[in-house]
Amino acid sequence: MSQTPALPDPAHRWRCGGCGNLTRFDVTRTRRTQEFWHFDLAGEHAVESVEVLGEDVESVSCRWCGRSDAIETVARSDADLASDPS
Repeated sequence: MSQTPALPDPAHRWRCGGCGNLTRFDVTRTRRTQEFWHFDLAGEHAVESVEVLGEDVESVSCRWCGRSDAIETVARSDADLASDPS
């Protein structure tokens, strides 16, 4: 069973080892947030700030080939842009 990859940081990105995709992934995640909601006099609200208190990535799959067992985290500088099928 493969491990779900963590969200990439600014120096890394995901890559599908199956088809080479670098740009399109289906991601299921759970976030716990604290938000500041501002209501106007008509009762409509706008979210003015969001603080992420916790986040779990449940699954990542390639949008092109559908594989979830081949998603890897690579350095942005190591990504082969020419092989991306998009």
